[in-house]
Amino acid sequence: MHTTFKIAKNEFRHLFYSPIAWFLSIIFLVMCSFFYTGILYSWAKASYLVYSNKPYADLWVTESVTGSIFSNPTGSFFFSILQNIYLFVPLLTMSVINREFNNGTARLLYSSPVKLRQIVVGKYLGIIAYNVLLILIMGIFIISGFFDIRHLDFGLLLSAVFGFYLLLSALTAIGFFMSSLTLYQVIAAIASFTVLFILNSVGHLWQQYDFIRDLTYFLSIAGRTEKMLIGLISTKDVLYYLLIIYMFVSFTLIRLRSGQENRPWYVKTFRYLLVAVSVLVIGYLSSRPRFTGYLDTTARQENTLHPRTQETVKQLGDSTLEVTLYCNLFDQNVNHGLPAARNIYLSDFWEKYLRFKPDIQFRYSYYYAVPAGDSSIYKTYPGKSLQQIAGLIAHGFQVDSSLFKSPEAIRRMIDLAPENYRLVMQLKYRGRTTFLRLGLEDMLWPEETNVNAALKRLLHAPIPKVYFVTGQLERNIYKTGEREYAAHATSKRKGHSLLQIGFDIDTLNLVAQNIPADARILVLADPRMDLPPIVQQKICNYIHEGGNLLVLAEPGKQQILAPLLAPLGVELMHGQLVQPTANETPDKVWVYYTYKAFSQVEEPYFRQFKRVWDRKIYTDSIKNIFAGVTGIAYTSDSGFTVQPWVMTLPEAAWQKAGKLVTDSTAPVYTPKEGDTAQSSFPTVIALSKQLKGREQRVIVCGDADCISNFRLADDLSHAFYSWLCNGEYPVYTPLPFPQDSRVVLSPEGAARQKIIYIYLLPGLLLLAGTMVLVRRQRK
Repeated sequence: MHTTFKIAKNEFRHLFYSPIAWFLSIIFLVMCSFFYTGILYSWAKASYLVYSNKPYADLWVTESVTGSIFSNPTGSFFFSILQNIYLFVPLLTMSVINREFNNGTARLLYSSPVKLRQIVVGKYLGIIAYNVLLILIMGIFIISGFFDIRHLDFGLLLSAVFGFYLLLSALTAIGFFMSSLTLYQVIAAIASFTVLFILNSVGHLWQQYDFIRDLTYFLSIAGRTEKMLIGLISTKDVLYYLLIIYMFVSFTLIRLRSGQENRPWYVKTFRYLLVAVSVLVIGYLSSRPRFTGYLDTTARQENTLHPRTQETVKQLGDSTLEVTLYCNLFDQNVNHGLPAARNIYLSDFWEKYLRFKPDIQFRYSYYYAVPAGDSSIYKTYPGKSLQQIAGLIAHGFQVDSSLFKSPEAIRRMIDLAPENYRLVMQLKYRGRTTFLRLGLEDMLWPEETNVNAALKRLLHAPIPKVYFVTGQLERNIYKTGEREYAAHATSKRKGHSLLQIGFDIDTLNLVAQNIPADARILVLADPRMDLPPIVQQKICNYIHEGGNLLVLAEPGKQQILAPLLAPLGVELMHGQLVQPTANETPDKVWVYYTYKAFSQVEEPYFRQFKRVWDRKIYTDSIKNIFAGVTGIAYTSDSGFTVQPWVMTLPEAAWQKAGKLVTDSTAPVYTPKEGDTAQSSFPTVIALSKQLKGREQRVIVCGDADCISNFRLADDLSHAFYSWLCNGEYPVYTPLPFPQDSRVVLSPEGAARQKIIYIYLLPGLLLLAGTMVLVRRQRK
């Protein structure tokens, strides 16, 4: 080892006796300085403007500033460097080996008592020692970030630095081998760039072929460092770089040893193949989920499943979870389900679940079928049969058309008509199945909330049953019209609908049906006709027995709901609220959510406001417009505890008793006509009381449109149902608020940094390099 380290020391010294190492160091420093100061200067200016007017603005920050500046995949410091770092190493390594041949010292190396292995390893160690210098240059800006960002997330940055060093070492090994293949330095550099391009692109090649797909995906260098840059270190990525280093250093040793020996070509070829095959076998096995370990270095564990999700996955135990992806060739999201996208599907979505349950079995089923109501495909391919159309489309995707089952064949396997033949996953566990949908209108991949809901169904966890009363022209949970409720209730195209986040939804016509004993929430949404006595009686009995209820009303129909609300001590005020403004008709009333609402549920937006209000900062609240809303009056002698959740803005609206005309002059407050005014009107209230050993909960809302398809307020809708089912669903998976939430660098300081980092430091490095090279030349 002493001899090896001595060779490494000499190689490292030789690098700095040539201009190339100094030149690359200066260029790398300038590049890092340019990226860092450009990003920090923008952040410093924005922070100064924001915090000058709102000193507590950091309370609103939900993303790590460290991650945004250093590790955001779009335009951050590390990712900007990553796009350009491939240019440096080939220029550094292009002369490491061929220099010995060009200078005539190769024979001395071969005839020296030093073993060839020691020479190769020593030279390689000398080169990767230079990589440490590049990392130290990056370290300048990490140290600078410690002073520029409050509570810098060091774990994230250390993971990124580790990833960069592994990448540099792997690139060095590639360039090292290329230098041994040719006497010409330029050719060695070009060959290095070529190999890097191949390794960067091979992950996209032949992905449609089952056996080749995993091998080429493993060989791909793309995406490996990116995960470490965002703070996730996995054993398969670390081993990948170590195996690349081992392979190309071994190739170099085989190449140089071939110059000493007179062996047949097939013997030499076998050595290369032996190394390559061993790397592929070890790499393939080590990349299997069962043998992969992970370390999330971020302060908030941003790359790890939430503890609630981990607990749900843990409950699956050792039993097999089988996931079948059904992909329709005619679906608009088909490209996300084809064999070529399979590794992306597993890596981008399922890998974080495989970390905690590595034995998930994945299956794939491909077919073609026309979604209901879509005849455009026949117009696009006139005169063609469905099978011919499938063949043409499959050919366009470069996929064998025989892979896709006919509509008849897929129907014999499974009925996907209720899913309208869209991209969907079927989860199967102990004989139970449920669907998990992809390619939704508001998200591509399901969120943890959706996965939790699906897994809990498989685990037979209690699922809240929500029943919507029908029969008196209430809002419809299946229609997509602007006043209806399909979007928030039963939609299979919205990832945040009740159906997708863990609720069972159904309708009840109480004239002919009774309220089931398993009803967790009963919803009465804007009935337009008087409730028959039998319906009133059933709902009153339900309330009396302690059932949870959601009542949504609209102005003009208050009398319909009055008999039901009176026992609760609640009254919908006569008329409707009005608020004349410059830009809206007077029936559009501005409201705000109260602290009582924020503190009841974990809805992300609510959590954010609660955080601010907990620090006694009351100048901001969630504001919204209710279109057509009535005020709510209540008493406290009904046994319920009443909490106003939504109020009109102070001194902004009044309750108009007479008919409101919205397309004429602005209404005027007229007490003689019965108009009433108060500082602020409740428009949503929550009632609760202890009954029969549990807490009964009721919500009354004076605007049924606030959760309609057209005016859907997701945060309020989720808050309603979450509170009514005691927070069991949806399963929220919130990250802790970031500590590194503020850039403390002033714009003036950022301007000084630009001068220091872009001009002064590179100038000093240039001066040092010039002095060393001049002294070396004199000697």
